Amino acid sequence: MAVLDFEKPLVELEKRVEALRMQVRLGEASSGELEKLDRKLKKLRAKVMEGLTPWQRVQLARHMDRPHTVDFFEGMLEEFVELKGDRMGYEDPAVICGLGRLKGLPLVVMGHEKGRTPKERLEHRFGMPHPEGYRKASRLMDLAERFGRPVLSLVDTPGAYPGVDAEARGQAGAIAQNLLKWANLGVPSVAVVIGEGGSGGALALAMADRVLMMEHSVYSVISPEGCAAILWRDEAKKEDAAEVLKLTAKDAMGLGIIHEIVKEPPGGAHRDPEAAIEAVAQACQKHFQELIRIPQDERKALRAQNYRRMGIIRVERAKAK
Repeated sequence: MAVLDFEKPLVELEKRVEALRMQVRLGEASSGELEKLDRKLKKLRAKVMEGLTPWQRVQLARHMDRPHTVDFFEGMLEEFVELKGDRMGYEDPAVICGLGRLKGLPLVVMGHEKGRTPKERLEHRFGMPHPEGYRKASRLMDLAERFGRPVLSLVDTPGAYPGVDAEARGQAGAIAQNLLKWANLGVPSVAVVIGEGGSGGALALAMADRVLMMEHSVYSVISPEGCAAILWRDEAKKEDAAEVLKLTAKDAMGLGIIHEIVKEPPGGAHRDPEAAIEAVAQACQKHFQELIRIPQDERKALRAQNYRRMGIIRVERAKAK
């Protein structure tokens, strides 16, 4: 498992706890010593996780061992069937779409996929979709409308792919069409930011009735590195950029951008992927159960209200010279 700098004290103490646990089993140490060290570990873990900076949360959101969309689909869904292609001659592995059941509820599902191995990451372009990825998602939303299936979307992308080919095939238009599709969607919808939520590339799969964020995920108009390069002409200022971007789940909740923060296992989703996946599954099930009871017209009106009241407007008067 990859270890981030701020995790190192935790990992070292965890190794000591495991070594002492083995000694207790062999009768070479007392259970009291183990309990004392275990309490120390829990206290340190709580201190580290509560004191995380926005940049450290970005690092957790990008952690290579964090569960990906394919892991969530495998762990959350029954009878998952992948559907490919945008019906315009293209297929995009950066967006995974299909049909499945969440605790018995039939769904249309979609999500960004980054890939895990170097080969997979190149194949999936690190989760940065081409226009065909967004068109594929749009096609699946049409299927959801036709068959009356709610939509579940998982968001994990640095942003839409910025290449010349993607722009030539209509990247901006594909994103805009998806936003329009979300705005008019008649079936219940839930989106969950499971890692990175970067710019319009994330929003194109996230304009749902309910938007959730995992505790250590991030959601922003631009990456900290990109922001630092633009504002300070220095990517080394990425930690300062992460601070001012207000990209954490807590920030998004305060700005009215999301509806719930899904708690992660102690230490983050990468420390216990199964528990993290189950937490997201339960949260999604709860929101779908609530949304299904709301009439379509009322649900669409509530969605529009949610997006109109997002954020904070502050007017400052210029100081007299």
